[in-house]
Amino acid sequence: MRRGPLLGLVALLHLLIGLRLLAPLPTPAAWACGLALAGLYTLLVSSLTPIFQARMDRPWLVWSGLVAMGFFSSLLVLTVLREGLLLVAWLAGWQVEAASAMAVPALAALASLWGLVNARRRPAVREVTVPIEGLPPALEGFSIVQITDLHVGVTIQRAFVQRVVDTANALQPDVIAVTGDSVDGQVEQLRTHIAPLAGLRARHGVFAVTGNHEYYSGAPAWIAEYRRLGMRVLLNEHVVLDHDGAPLLLAGVTDYTAGHFDAAQASDATRALQGAPSGLRPRVLLAHQPRSAPAAAQAGFDVQLSGHTHGGQFLPWRWFVPLQQPYTAGLHRLQQLWVYTSRGTGYWGPPKRLGAPSEITRVRLVAAPR
Repeated sequence: MRRGPLLGLVALLHLLIGLRLLAPLPTPAAWACGLALAGLYTLLVSSLTPIFQARMDRPWLVWSGLVAMGFFSSLLVLTVLREGLLLVAWLAGWQVEAASAMAVPALAALASLWGLVNARRRPAVREVTVPIEGLPPALEGFSIVQITDLHVGVTIQRAFVQRVVDTANALQPDVIAVTGDSVDGQVEQLRTHIAPLAGLRARHGVFAVTGNHEYYSGAPAWIAEYRRLGMRVLLNEHVVLDHDGAPLLLAGVTDYTAGHFDAAQASDATRALQGAPSGLRPRVLLAHQPRSAPAAAQAGFDVQLSGHTHGGQFLPWRWFVPLQQPYTAGLHRLQQLWVYTSRGTGYWGPPKRLGAPSEITRVRLVAAPR
């Protein structure tokens, strides 16, 4: 959607909210709330341009606009839900119009504040166990720490990234996997803030794949920067790790949409296995979007680690993510393939998480029961 129609839609939604919430209020309160709603729209408009290209020169503008966007989302949802409450109240003969009109912005503010706290806190470690048939004994408990969707930019910067690195290293993993969307901006803008990733440590190294936001921000430059930071970027390719004498194949594909930006980097799970030893198991794939799962299953992978969805992050987006992505969050099975979708380590857009807490994931491979 182009910016003009989008601004018009946002203005219309603000007008509808105003018509439904302001009418029951006393005149002074209605005027005050109307001015506040106009201010909210102004802040939202200010955020629509920098949301895809971080305005590092005016961080306060981006911060205020994105916080306003999070508040507006709750305000809109609660206004819609209030209509259902008013219907029930009308049937029951209750008078709740004025009280509910005042409650909606208060609850929206509370939800936004709680979502902000959840978004900014240190991501929790989520433990995931994946059963693998015929897993060699030496690979029992093999651990992969997954970091995904950091979205380093105006609101997520060096201090947050350092906390993530410290948490990941404390888990002493065998592999660290960075599964895309690490940045929202250009290398020259964010080099200082992404720098702590150079401190990631794992027995077999740190591996990364691209997400759609790397392509929005200049994928070639970011791939070179990730490599400079010590990460091995897997672009439709694989490595074979030797873990106490047992081999494990680790592969990575480019983002599901990469071909739209560079045809030579179109995501290809089959190509990622070219030259792999025949019959080698297990095969683990790093793929930013869970939509890569059907291709991964067809290619013969056993495990796919993905992100992208943020677990929905907050309402109303949680309702729409499953319409586009087959696996919004958690561990799922597709034929012989296990697909794990992380809820993300950072957040995108509004600094707000409700019902989908951020995570650093420790995935352990275990032998499947016979």
